[in-house]
Amino acid sequence: MRKIRIFEHASLDGVIQPDGDGDFANGGWQAPYRTPAGAAALAEAQGAGFDLLLGRRTYDLWADFWPKVKGGPFADGLNAATKYVATHRPDSLGWGPVGNLGADIMAGIRRVKSTDGPDLIVWGSSTLTSALLEQGLVDEVVLMVYPVLLGRGKRFVSDSVGPRELALVSTKATPTGVLINTYRHIGSLRT
Repeated sequence: MRKIRIFEHASLDGVIQPDGDGDFANGGWQAPYRTPAGAAALAEAQGAGFDLLLGRRTYDLWADFWPKVKGGPFADGLNAATKYVATHRPDSLGWGPVGNLGADIMAGIRRVKSTDGPDLIVWGSSTLTSALLEQGLVDEVVLMVYPVLLGRGKRFVSDSVGPRELALVSTKATPTGVLINTYRHIGSLRT
């Protein structure tokens, strides 16, 4: 059985929105904190062999960017990974290889998760992330926490996600103060 691992960049107050779009004026907040050491730590956390599980919006954004990036373990890994995309328009997926989730996306994710193969990595895709947490399909969350407070913006999970408990597996600090925290998903919150 494969693991589903969520990777997300977040501010201290849980904002994950990286770009200035709509009424969000703080785009680019991650850029000042990027370092080669941080990139290496992130690549190590992601691992060498993986497939991607993406929402349609993230897939479209990445399909416009990553195929143009040649060389480097991060780009090579993303471009080589099979992309499983939560979409009702699978015929329009040009950045491959692409795996099919079928019409019932959650059933398709369960089917793919139950097979042998590399971990399924979720990047961005906040709507999909929330649905996966609600369904109890997440095994790990890798949260890159930046030393900034943004106040407004898209949050890591939607308000529809019920309380969850996670256990800290590891943490690593980058030279610029970004914490790469890996959590194992336990389940519903104990009180």
